[in-house]
Amino acid sequence: MADKIWLSSPHMGGNELKYIHEAFDANWVAPLGPNVNGFETDLEKYLNTDVKVAALSAGTAALHLALIECGVSHGDEVICQSMTFSATANPIAYQGALPVFVDSEKDTWNICPIALEEAIKDRIAKGKTPKAILAVHLYGMPYKVEEVTAVAEKYNIPVIEDAAEALGSTFKGKKCGTFGRFGALSFNGNKIITTSGGGALVCHTQEDKDKAVFLATQARDNAPHYQHSHIGYNYRMSNITAGIGRGQMEVLSNRVEARRAMNKFYQDLFANIDGVTVFKEPTADYFSNHWLSAILIDPKVAGKTREDLRLAFLEDDIESRPLWKPMHLQPIFADSPYYGGKVAEDLFENGLCLPSGSNLTDVERKRIADKVNQVFGK
Repeated sequence: MADKIWLSSPHMGGNELKYIHEAFDANWVAPLGPNVNGFETDLEKYLNTDVKVAALSAGTAALHLALIECGVSHGDEVICQSMTFSATANPIAYQGALPVFVDSEKDTWNICPIALEEAIKDRIAKGKTPKAILAVHLYGMPYKVEEVTAVAEKYNIPVIEDAAEALGSTFKGKKCGTFGRFGALSFNGNKIITTSGGGALVCHTQEDKDKAVFLATQARDNAPHYQHSHIGYNYRMSNITAGIGRGQMEVLSNRVEARRAMNKFYQDLFANIDGVTVFKEPTADYFSNHWLSAILIDPKVAGKTREDLRLAFLEDDIESRPLWKPMHLQPIFADSPYYGGKVAEDLFENGLCLPSGSNLTDVERKRIADKVNQVFGK
């Protein structure tokens, strides 16, 4: 039996152990140290704008701290893209706030600027101006930055970028994670680079970073004893984990190139299969890292459904996955408001994420291609 082909598995670069050994040799194994500082600096240089980065335990922690810094508290409302992973929406609930979900548009599969403004107008009419907008760069595809930013500025609502899947993606040459009041990155095991677990908050001022780090280290006041005037969290990244990240940063550009090559592989593979569309950039302004490559299958044209292909892959131990189930369809958020049409629902119904790892081999690509051609009778 051939080995399992994973959707997106970790891909080490080789120098991770060097940084980890340095941490052990210096006995820096705490949530501070040279690797933490170095990893933050590496990220700041890579993002190539005047930003400050706080390395944290998870992308979810970054989103939570961003909401706190935007003043979100109990009873507030936060607009959130519905087509996303639950980690985008959960921190809203952590703060006792209400998520207000918004549909996607068809070009980037991200938050629809038209539905976004409709939601804002209606919430204001109901007496609640949303405290923040959570917009996601889904699967590495930048959202409609200019349109979303224009709406946010019109109503003076800060944007928090969920760039967990989009490290290395750009819009008009500017890196994702740097457009909003805050940006959140993830280094989970399946991401384009990994620290095994971890994330980062992208800030635009040293003051915002300092506040994030303060809250992430249990909000300990400056006193000789343990004194706390704020609720704090254990959200700081460890020096060991950051060492993995430093090694991964050395190969990030290669990982982006490899993921984009996988997307091109799928574009070529499905070029002559009617009814199947590969998710790609709508215009040259968008540059996606293609963290995950995905397709839409029109069963009326293709003669096959998303499930037909997923189950066929499963038989051959090839991992694939339906697109994110929209948050407004999730049981936990059943009572939350929703604005828009059925774009996100249709994407979920007919979309499939395909194996996209930067470490896939030619032999594995042939297995994928053979299975696709078998399913579609090519």
